Amino acid sequence: MTNRSHKPDPNAAHNPGSRPAGAVDEATSAALVREMFDRIAPRYDLLNHVLSCNVDRTWWWRTARTFRHILERPDAKVLDICCGTGDMTRALLRRRPGGNEKQPAEPVIAADFSEKMLALARVKLAGRQVSIQSVDAMRMPFADGSLDLITTAFGFRNLPNYKAGLEEFLRVLKPGGEVGILDCSRPGGVLGKGFGFYFRHVLPAIGARISGDAVAYGYLPSSVEGFPPPPAMVELMRSVGFVDVQWTPYTFGIAGLWRGRKPPGFQSSPLSVQVG
Repeated sequence: MTNRSHKPDPNAAHNPGSRPAGAVDEATSAALVREMFDRIAPRYDLLNHVLSCNVDRTWWWRTARTFRHILERPDAKVLDICCGTGDMTRALLRRRPGGNEKQPAEPVIAADFSEKMLALARVKLAGRQVSIQSVDAMRMPFADGSLDLITTAFGFRNLPNYKAGLEEFLRVLKPGGEVGILDCSRPGGVLGKGFGFYFRHVLPAIGARISGDAVAYGYLPSSVEGFPPPPAMVELMRSVGFVDVQWTPYTFGIAGLWRGRKPPGFQSSPLSVQVG
């Protein structure tokens, strides 16, 4: 049971992040999100495909293609954080070489903090060159400057503090390493109005009916509405130190890929801790 007796977080307005109903600070927000994904894990894949009309598969493959210049290097260290049941990880693995005896390919790290999601990922990714780990995206057990690529698909939006999450990504990336954040967006114009109606009214009803969890699929549209729009997200990534930041819309802007690179001369905070 989550403890909801905490006082409201006075910094919440200055540190935007996920706030499910009942969350009063970053700790309870993270706990509620974890509980929610554990509950909906059994029907998560089915709902994603139904609610996106199966176009979500295209988004994963397109994201993986974007980073093929990294994925094709057998020695590249790749992390798929907030991996869920492993669909983004599977797309990344399709771009990985098999390696050879002299240089075996580094396994892709698939990480999430929902144990129920990871259980499904282990089945889906069985026999693949992958390391499945239980990891909190806000406090990752990786050394400073140790990864070449971080991807996250529809998970970053659920972090309790977007700025701190980006800072953690930057910490563990090597100089020159890249990040790719695939997530929902809000298209403008007439399409945006129609999509907004679907997202706020139709999607929660379908999600609740199939999953039996009205709370989780009521949270989904509110999490998208609370997520920074593309220009604000680009500026947030730049503000923590990423360079070459850009956003590529997918399917008329219903989703999109934010990407950035850690500059070669970037110096980590002296307070960062190396984890062996």
